[in-house]
Amino acid sequence: MAHYFAYTSMIDPDEIARVAPGARFHLIAHLPEAKMLFEMANGRWPGAIPTVVAEEGNSVWGAVFEVTKAQLAAIDAEEARNGRVPTQEFSAVDREGRRYRVATHVVANGTSAEPDHDYLEHMLAGCRHWDLPMGWMLNIEDILEDDLLA
Repeated sequence: MAHYFAYTSMIDPDEIARVAPGARFHLIAHLPEAKMLFEMANGRWPGAIPTVVAEEGNSVWGAVFEVTKAQLAAIDAEEARNGRVPTQEFSAVDREGRRYRVATHVVANGTSAEPDHDYLEHMLAGCRHWDLPMGWMLNIEDILEDDLLA
């Protein structure tokens, strides 16, 4: 079993069930010293999608799932279609301070751009479902609201 950190549209329970049936929710965690950015990728979304970069003083919240090698391979393939590559350079920390080595995905060689509205909706649905911290959800809602006003 591996730990997969979902902060993208894969945090939406319907999305992860579609891509990796049987993936088991494990816990809520954050990537410390990381920041979420929105970058254009050569994927299927018309707008920018989230990526994470190392940045002191920031955190990115998400859900950790326990996945098999086959499920992780399916997630890797889906994320590749979205323009992301796998990385294991981050550790996730749960609410009790325990650290987990996780696999997640980042945009490689993207350029900063406006986020994709539909993509943000998937992310927000997952954040609400897994009851991520209110401040994190408000951050995503603010990005979505700014997107709607643009």
